Amino acid sequence: MTQAVVRSAFATGIGAFELKRYYQKHMFLGTIISSGAALAIVGLIMLYTYLQTRDIEAVHVVRIKTLAELAPPPSMTARAPQIQVAQPKIAPPSIGVPTPVPDEEVADEVKFATRAELAQLAAPITSRSDIGGGDSLIIDIPDEEFMPAPDEFIAVEEMPVQVYEEAPKYPDMAERAGIEGVVWIRALIDKEGRVRDAIVQKPSGTNAGFEEAALEAAYKNRYKPAIQNGRPIPVWVSYKVQFELN
Repeated sequence: MTQAVVRSAFATGIGAFELKRYYQKHMFLGTIISSGAALAIVGLIMLYTYLQTRDIEAVHVVRIKTLAELAPPPSMTARAPQIQVAQPKIAPPSIGVPTPVPDEEVADEVKFATRAELAQLAAPITSRSDIGGGDSLIIDIPDEEFMPAPDEFIAVEEMPVQVYEEAPKYPDMAERAGIEGVVWIRALIDKEGRVRDAIVQKPSGTNAGFEEAALEAAYKNRYKPAIQNGRPIPVWVSYKVQFELN
């Protein structure tokens, strides 16, 4: 068996020497091809650089060597052209020419108003019978109470003071379920200290009936009204209603 393999190798003529020869041949060809590719790349780069240099040099450049070659600067005293605006034609006011009168007709006495007359002129008009040929002018201001909006700021000297507080009824559903909560109420206190209007400013978030109970009790509370310039006025107040189980 060994003799047959040896004869087959000699018959093909392939051995270590032949393989080394083919290796050297292909190595030489690979080196030539790689070198040629590298030289081609370098040549392309040099050609591109050369073309770019030629384009830059082709640009027209103006070089000034001396100050005499510079153009004179623009004048700083030049003014923009003025636009003529047509003046409106206004007729002069017609003023009467004073006519001289004799000295006997000139009034020398000048009458000044007294303090009582000035105070009467400065007083508010309630009724006049000398306007419009004897017709009396009466200014009637309705005595309607001004009610501010919930978000309207009213400056007061004294805020309302609660004199009676109605305890709200604990909702049955919340009491059976053992739920507690806090509700913020905003109430409008009129000049008599009564609650004219009430809204929920901040709900409890439990949906257990706390808001309805707090609003129902709010209308039964009584207050000392707010004071502004020594007079009672209606204002909004905010307060907290806390529902707790004993």
